Amino acid sequence: MIQIGDYATLRVLRFTDFGSYLDAGELGEVLLPRKYEPEDLAEGDEIRVFLYHDDQGRPVATTETPLATVGSFAALKVAAVAEQGVFLDWGLSRGLFLPFREERRPLREGETVVVRVLTDERTGRVMASARVDRFLDPDPGRLRAGDEVDLLLYAKTDLGFKAIVDGTRSGVLYRNEIFRSVAVGDSMKGWVLRVRDDGKIDLGLQAPGAGKVFDFEDELLKALRENGGSVPFGDDSPAEAIRERFGVSKKTFKKASGALFRKRLVVLFPERIDLA
Repeated sequence: MIQIGDYATLRVLRFTDFGSYLDAGELGEVLLPRKYEPEDLAEGDEIRVFLYHDDQGRPVATTETPLATVGSFAALKVAAVAEQGVFLDWGLSRGLFLPFREERRPLREGETVVVRVLTDERTGRVMASARVDRFLDPDPGRLRAGDEVDLLLYAKTDLGFKAIVDGTRSGVLYRNEIFRSVAVGDSMKGWVLRVRDDGKIDLGLQAPGAGKVFDFEDELLKALRENGGSVPFGDDSPAEAIRERFGVSKKTFKKASGALFRKRLVVLFPERIDLA
């Protein structure tokens, strides 16, 4: 089905001075402005385009690539603040409109906001909403502790960050699970630490349990080899310094270094670790 706010492959019907008209089925004939036409485009050709509305509310096609389509979430920058809302930069020459009523809080130009791209039920135009919670499934489904997931951070809270999990659900990434700099709008890999009885999902940025330690063992060995066989971190090193350098907790650091010591791969000192 051909719809506004998504890609479609359409047939060229005819050319005019200002562009070519494409057959968009129930939407009728849609203009592809001349500046977006490939040089070798001919009548009868099929071309993949993205459909949206121009500033007059008319369906129009483009070969530009938007950063999001209808039904998806995206982290977008505020391009301008207008009288009734803000316009977001979504990769097209015309900005994506986010009405004030769909803000979580007042936004400023240049700020990054995570939104859901949708179709306005009243006007049929593509728009955005920053109230993403209502588009997320409260049921954790088949997610289990230890599952690797894709995260998009969409709100900062006193506990840490709210994150969109695999594009469908919401979870919480707690501050004590964050060992590197992150911000709203960041996308990253994460892991499910636990699924609570009420269905809420707790998240981390490191694989839970032994898997996390095994992964860091390899990273620590790599750091030792790249630094001439020694790193200036040991049991006496501050947790913050370890977190800043390696992106892990001091507990994980000590478990990994201890495991390498038991394998006789390293020699431990209070202030450093050397390759054996």
